[in-house]
This record gives sequence, structure tokens and C-alpha cells, in this order.
Amino acid sequence: MKIIKQQLKFLLLVFVIFGCTKEDDNTDFVNQIEPPTNITVDVTVTQDNTGLVTLRPSGEGVTGYVIDFGDGSEVSDIVNPGEDITHTYQEGVYNVVVTANGLTDETTSISQEVVVSFQAPQNLVVEIMNDPALSKTVNVTANAEFATFFEVDFGEVEGADPVSANIGETISYTFEEAGVYTITVEALGAAIETTTYSEDFEVTAILQPLASATTPPAREESDVISIFSSAYNNVPGTDYFPDWGQAGQGSGWAMFDLGGDEMLQYVNLSYQGIALADGVTVDVSQMEYLHLDVWTAEAVTDIETSLINNASGTVTEAPVTRSLTANDWTSIDIPISEYTDQGLTVTEIFQLKFVGTPWAAGTVFIDNIYFWKTPTAPSPLAGTWVLAPEAGALAVGPAVGDTSWWSCDAACVADRACQYDDEFVFGSDGSFTNVLGTETWVEGWQGGSEACGTPVAPYDGNAVATYVHNQAAGTVTINGTGAYIGLPKANNQGELPNVAVPESITYDVTFIDDNTISVVIEAGAGVFWQYKLVRSGAPSPIVGTWVLAPEAGALAVGPALGDTSWWSCDAACVGDRACQYDDQFVFGSDGTFSNVLGADTWVEGWQGGSDGCGTPVAPYDGTASATYTFDESAGTITINGTGAYIGIPKANNEGELPNVAVPSTITYNVTLENSTTMNVHIESGAGVFWQYKLVKI
Repeated sequence: MKIIKQQLKFLLLVFVIFGCTKEDDNTDFVNQIEPPTNITVDVTVTQDNTGLVTLRPSGEGVTGYVIDFGDGSEVSDIVNPGEDITHTYQEGVYNVVVTANGLTDETTSISQEVVVSFQAPQNLVVEIMNDPALSKTVNVTANAEFATFFEVDFGEVEGADPVSANIGETISYTFEEAGVYTITVEALGAAIETTTYSEDFEVTAILQPLASATTPPAREESDVISIFSSAYNNVPGTDYFPDWGQAGQGSGWAMFDLGGDEMLQYVNLSYQGIALADGVTVDVSQMEYLHLDVWTAEAVTDIETSLINNASGTVTEAPVTRSLTANDWTSIDIPISEYTDQGLTVTEIFQLKFVGTPWAAGTVFIDNIYFWKTPTAPSPLAGTWVLAPEAGALAVGPAVGDTSWWSCDAACVADRACQYDDEFVFGSDGSFTNVLGTETWVEGWQGGSEACGTPVAPYDGNAVATYVHNQAAGTVTINGTGAYIGLPKANNQGELPNVAVPESITYDVTFIDDNTISVVIEAGAGVFWQYKLVRSGAPSPIVGTWVLAPEAGALAVGPALGDTSWWSCDAACVGDRACQYDDQFVFGSDGTFSNVLGADTWVEGWQGGSDGCGTPVAPYDGTASATYTFDESAGTITINGTGAYIGIPKANNEGELPNVAVPSTITYNVTLENSTTMNVHIESGAGVFWQYKLVKI
């Protein structure tokens, strides 16, 4: 058989070589062909005590089958797909192995037990069940001793051929109509005599959904107007079951609860309305679609959905019809243009109406009724945030900006390291997650000891939550019990445990810059919790290329910070030192640091220069291999690498060169005025403060 398969592979290669142009002659795809799959074999046996068995193999991606009959006889020749093969057995139990050959050398084998007995099948056990998910579908399984296969007559069509399967397998059958049918199961073996079982079985139709409709995506409030959906904020006061006389048509209504998911149930739908509260209308002219999810059994084939507008007492409406899929959810998105193209004004919609086809013939379930438009740009909140690791980033006080009651200082930040690494993850899809790791700060009301510990439910990071960022209002609402920003205890009603655990919390949020936000929540009257968050993984604000600001006073020295009375480079000095003011201090995103000096820089007398522009002198010549560490909370930059520096080479933490040893590391104090301006100073010996102003280029 190996020879046959190799020949087939060769033929494939020949086909490729002669059937493609030169640039397409790659034959690697042949080796990527999957082996045969879904291999099965149907087994039947004649009821004449001869032991004649018919084997019909099937599968996908098969060029032929080889069958080992399991009785010691020779294996079969190639059995082509769609063909069967017969074999005569003595009484006994055999393990038949079917090997399926693929388009390459790959094969797949399965085994199937074959029972050949000249005794009638005994101990027949039949299980007949309505399928739990498919309407009017019945599953039949049969087991019996001395049986090889079984046949089922489902009793729906008189004279129809029975359906067969191997003993122990399951046969599924879908009826045209629900009702009571006589189902007959016959177990067959090699014996002349068979064993039969019959049962009058009630076939049922599924008349209600077994699963919820797909959850709508998170959307900005400005992108959706919701009439009925648990995913959004619905128009308040809406009446989903107004009595418009439809009961006279035999129609009814109810709120259907599917495991906590409520949906509208309209029974024997003729027509049914939804009415907004008196005096309430919605302008959907800026929306693009009307969405609704509809489930029905087979009776209702189409649903007509009308929008009804009330323009200063002039009521107009327009219908749009969609077909429904039986026994499944139909997700419908109707372009608003299909209504406006009919001449309907949609600026004051106050009612919706549904009409079923056929009239009053079946029940529908409707969920997620809302108007929507293409989402606006993703919220700038999207990403991962943490509390800024600095004093004052977690605080509380009697007013916004007042943190006099309590503020987490530098020591507190260190003590709460388990809290300051907690992540607040805003997904671009509107999802929200608290990622706490193995420990976080656990307060006394949670059963903790005001210390790091294992997260406590529901504030343990397991909440399934979403968020809505209202950029115009400057708010973010977190939806999901146990989800929070900053501290678990602070919510809109007050502080836990003095109030109930909330299902949603709304915070005020202000962007300080692209990677820094201020978050405030009033947790009860006059209690303002205030957080500063930074975007996790955001580039350090000092990453980039900096130079001395080309202005008077940007390079100076004095006896105290802010005092440059000893010496300051004025405007004329800046011009004289142009070779120094173009020196670049480059902070890489990977933590590397470089001095880029060019062909000349300012060379002082201690370096052998003449206090003028000249060729850079080692080790301060820009060739140092250096790194940096920026401690934002401490406000320091440490440069690691002999010959690397900020400002001027001679100033370091031990003093001034050449009076001290050349350092391998220097730490500077740094303050960022904004994203492009940085003030740097270093105390070079007691009471000697070199001060630089740098700008990013």
C-alpha cells in the first residue's frame, strides 16, 4: 500500500510541475495537507445465520480505505470512498481496523467492534429522548447483547425506510410536526431472529429560547439610545406593554426571565406597541441603525417594525419588515435610512410597533432594542493604569484639591506597594478589569489588618465589568459588582461597609496629560477621595532628546537651589557656547543614555582645553556606554556609565572635577515643567548647586 500512496504523491507533484508557471512551482503545500478526518464505518449483517457482514467506511480527505477484518484473514484491497465491502465471519467478537489513506503519506485509523452471533439479540435497552436544544428532534440510542446494529422506524411517514446505526450509537431525527408517534427499534445481529421494541413517544417543540441573545458591545453613551437592553441605560419610564386593544386579537404579553436575563414576550403576536413615557420623545436622526434581537418558534416567519414620530401633535409612522429564523435568535439591524426614505421624520420618536406574520399565529421574544451609530474614536482611557507611585496620589479631603484629612506619603507608597501595582484595565471594547495579582491592600472592613493580603471578594479582580467614558461630562462609570478605581470602599453612596455594595460607580476623571489622569469620587456628602493614575507601560516622560535651553540662565551655579548669583550663562554666553548648547542628552525608551556632542563641545581648562569650543576629551567625549534610571516619585535621574553626564562634565555628587575622582554614576534632581521642559540640578559638594534648564527637541 505504501507504493500506491507514493505513486499518488508523485502524480500530485507532476500535476503541480506541469500545471503551474515557474514562479508558482513551490510544492510545499503537498506536505501541509491534513490527514483524513471523521473516519467511521457502518456495520450491517444479514439475518440468515451466514455471518455475512457489510462494512461501509466514510470520512473526509480520503482517497481510499484498507480494512483489517480482525479475524486473521488478509487485509482488504483498496475500498474506494462511497463503496462498501463484505466479509463472512464465524461467530465471535472482532475488532475491525479501518485505515484511511489521505492525499499524502498521512493515514488515519479507527477500530470498530463487530459482534457476529447466531443468537437473537437479548437485553435490548432503548433510550428515546427529545433533543434539549433542537425543536422536534428525537435522539434514539440502542444497546443489546448479540446485536451488531439497529434500525429505527420513527412512525412519521408510513412505509419509509428505517434509519440504521451501529449498536450503541445514537440516531437523531427531526419531525415535521410535534405530536405522539410510535417509534419502533429493531436490534439485528447475524441470527435470523431479531428483537424489537416499540414506544408511543411524544415529540415536543421548543417554544422558548434556551439561551440569551448575544450581548451587545459596549458603546459610548453618545453612540446609543436604548429602549430595552440590560447592556445600556434605557430611556426611563418606557411602557413595553401598552394596551392598544391587541388582546382582542388573542394576543398577550409578559416579561420572560431566562436565568436572570429579562426579555419581552409577545404571545400570539398580532400587533404590539412600545410607548415612551408621556411627553418623552427621542431624536434618532443622528443614529444609523435600529437593532433588535428576535427569537421565535416556527409559527412567526416575519416581523414588521414601525417607528412612530410625533412632531408637535402630527403623528406619522413607517414600517420595515424582516424575516425570522425559526428556533433561533435573529439579530436585526435596520438602517434608519429605510424609515427616512419613506418620508418619516425621526426627530421625535415616541412609539414603536411590531406586527407578526402570520397574524396572531405565534409567540416572539424580543431583546436588545436600541438605536446606534458607528462608534466614536476609542476612549483615551483605553489601556492599563496604576496609581502614580508618588506622594499624594491617593488621598481624601473635604473638597477637590484639599487632601488635608489623609494623604499617602512616600513611606505609605512603599508600605502599600501591593496596592500601587494594582492595575485598572480599560479595554478598547468597553470591558473593565481589576488586575490585583496575589495580594493587594486589605482594609479592616474587609476582614484584613490594614496591610497587604489576599484580595477579598467581591473586590478580588473577578468582577465581569464594563465602563462608559462620557468625555463631554468628564465622567467614567464602572458597571459590575466588585469593580472599582482606586479604593474599593469609596462609591457614590458613601464608604463601605456603611452602605450597600454597589453595582456601578461613577467617577469624575480629568486628563492631566495623555498618560496621567486625576480621578475623584464624592463618597458621601463632602468626602472627596482623590487619585492620580498613570498609564502603565507608557514611555517615561524623559524619553527623547534634550538640549540646554538656548536662553539666559539655563546654565548656572549658586549656593542654593534657585540662587544663581555665583555665575549664570547670559545671552552673550549662550552665543559663545553654541558648541555646548547643541550637545544632546538622549534618553532611550530601552533605558540607554547617550551624550551626542558632535565634532566639538565646550572644553574647560581642567580637561586641557582653553575654556572654549574644541574636540571632546575622553572620557567625556560621547563614547560612554551608559544607562539611566528615572525615579519619578523621588524626582531623580541616575546616569550609570563613566563619562556620561547631564549639563556639564565636571559637576557630580562628590564635588567638581578635577578635585574628585571621575564617577561611574551620577544622580540628578529633576522637575518636569511640562512634557518638553525639564529643570535639573545637582549639589556638587556641600552648598554648590549646578542648575540646568533642558528642552526636548
